[in-house]
Amino acid sequence: MGILAFLAVATLLAWPLRYIDDGTGFGQILSRLAFFGLALLLPAMLLAAILGARTYRVETRLGKRAGTLVGAVVGWTSFFTLSWLAVALGLEGRDELFRPVLFAGLEESVVFYLFLPLALLAAGCVTYALYSKQAVFDRRRRLIFAGAGLAVLSGLLVLSTGFDLLGVVGVLISTLSGAAGGWVSGLGYARAGGDAMIPPGSTIRPREPRRKPR
Repeated sequence: MGILAFLAVATLLAWPLRYIDDGTGFGQILSRLAFFGLALLLPAMLLAAILGARTYRVETRLGKRAGTLVGAVVGWTSFFTLSWLAVALGLEGRDELFRPVLFAGLEESVVFYLFLPLALLAAGCVTYALYSKQAVFDRRRRLIFAGAGLAVLSGLLVLSTGFDLLGVVGVLISTLSGAAGGWVSGLGYARAGGDAMIPPGSTIRPREPRRKPR
């Protein structure tokens, strides 16, 4: 559901680009985000099942806030990563939709090679925070903030090399769409693990058994 929300919000936010110039920006941005979302649809379902089986439940408000932050980090990083792959694999020579909007001319620069380890380290922090069964909440929160900081740093390094309006718009759309998808996912995160995974001392009340009709 989070991936579907991501795609829906990305489409709505990118729609005005259809009426700017020849509409090329709409196709370039939305095609990348749609490719990213559809490619993750089935893996996201599997990861959601693993998350639900391994994670304590949280209050709904906290789950939505955590989901929004994680979704924004994923949305921010994913657009830079797709742009990086388009340049690294030379996809711009095969399809106009993959024309570089970021990393253009950075193929041999320090920023180009520094981005990937920073992005992978950020992804590792967020993934461990979500799926570690032993980590306490405070440690999860620190790891999420650390991952967010690394992700923002890696993106700002790219943006500092040169301003690209289409790239900035694409990053903002991807980040906001990811935050929306994360907010939806946070609703499921609040119910992770079922009643068997309610933390000790939590204010979450177990669901009462449904009464059978007479």
